Amino acid sequence: MSSLGRRGIHFVHKLNAANVPADLLEKGQSRVIDASLTLIRERAKLKGELVRALGGSVASTSLLGVPLGHNSSFLQGPAFAPPRIREAIWCGSTNSATEEGKELKDPRVLTDVGDVPVQEIRDCGVDDDRLMNVISDSVKLVMEEAPLRPLVLGGDHSISYPVVRAVSEKLGGPVDILHLDAHPDIYHSFEGNKYSHASSFARIMEGGYARRLLQVGLRSITTEGREQGKRFGVEQFEMRTFSRDREFLENLKLGEGVKGVYISIDVDSLDPAFAPGVSHIEPGGLSFRDVLNILHNLQGNVVAADVVEFNPQRDTVDGMTAMVAAKLVRELTAKISKL
Repeated sequence: MSSLGRRGIHFVHKLNAANVPADLLEKGQSRVIDASLTLIRERAKLKGELVRALGGSVASTSLLGVPLGHNSSFLQGPAFAPPRIREAIWCGSTNSATEEGKELKDPRVLTDVGDVPVQEIRDCGVDDDRLMNVISDSVKLVMEEAPLRPLVLGGDHSISYPVVRAVSEKLGGPVDILHLDAHPDIYHSFEGNKYSHASSFARIMEGGYARRLLQVGLRSITTEGREQGKRFGVEQFEMRTFSRDREFLENLKLGEGVKGVYISIDVDSLDPAFAPGVSHIEPGGLSFRDVLNILHNLQGNVVAADVVEFNPQRDTVDGMTAMVAAKLVRELTAKISKL
């Protein structure tokens, strides 16, 4: 566990050792959670009012950072990703237009409501059950400010569970999920952690939050991963058959009969030649253009998305993977926002 992961635990141990009453600790934690949600609520309200005042927006992307890394099974660096991704989005080395011509400087296309203060909440001893609820509540606060739609910056892949849960509950039904990843992340409870980044899609499917789950880019999958996939009816596309599957994957039509499409992109879905700054380096992955072809050609109403598992601590000196993650965010923004 990283030093970030230990902070909250040590803090609570000290309080318990000092015989602090449980109800006192609970009330203090609740105040911190309320304050955190208030900040997200008011920022989302302001951005929503701005977009509505400008007019002409049917759907508008709003960034929400979730800097969580303690549910990683190997390295916790993804906790530091959201600010690095934002920095790369607005880097002066490129312009602010997407490939399809949408202008990111137009607030009707892209706004930002800031980060869920994950480490500050954990430092107060809040456990993962409550933390996942805070993440879900934060996503719902963004969605309450129509036409805002959340694009979540991770963080490790454990965040996808509370985000998808929130989207499904807010919209009143399941979504179809397009999941790009080297791993299926569908273990029942990896290393005994039900919230592990390797178990997020098991929680999603158990909860009934997705009708279809398409997993693309897989090349590190165990027997349990395949069995769990069959158990939940997951459509798993492995890289060893990608040349055969390419035509189908580049012409997807999702979301009909459900509440829309959710896209989750683990940066390690890409071959490490394109994105070396990840915790789990798995050669033989998708090219960046493979990913863009899948996204650009997808037919469906994209209601929310996430980009996860970028690890700045393993990136190149010039921030290559940060720029890759930023471009994923740009192109997802173009897919979500509608003027």
